[in-house]
Amino acid sequence: MAALAAKLAGIAEPGDVIALIGDLGAGKTSFARAFVAAKGGDGEVPSPTFTLVQLYEFAGGDVYHFDLYRLEEAEEIFELGIEDAMSDGISLIEWPDRMGAYLPFERIDIVLGIGEDETVRNVELTGRGDSWTERLAKAFQDG
Repeated sequence: MAALAAKLAGIAEPGDVIALIGDLGAGKTSFARAFVAAKGGDGEVPSPTFTLVQLYEFAGGDVYHFDLYRLEEAEEIFELGIEDAMSDGISLIEWPDRMGAYLPFERIDIVLGIGEDETVRNVELTGRGDSWTERLAKAFQDG
């Protein structure tokens, strides 16, 4: 998980949206922690389950970590400053389905699942839009 997060952190740019999809315990927050660490974060990366958003400031662009599990209405995302995050920073969004029609098409979906022995994670990446499709193909062409 850490290696994948580091690879994606290396190609992510301000304005990117990374949708983290999976059941409770699938590894969404673990991915976000590894992503922030790969960007240069050396502090604690708590789950934003209760605060709904955590901001990590980096010279190359801020990282916003959203946990939308507790949202009841899609429109609540605007109270979290998601518009600024999606235009100026990199947005890691747990439970992106809670955004409904506000989830942008141009994004990468990372679907995380738990394998049979619970120590293995299944991961499926889907680049949506030309930018992510091209960057993912280039990043993973050599493995």
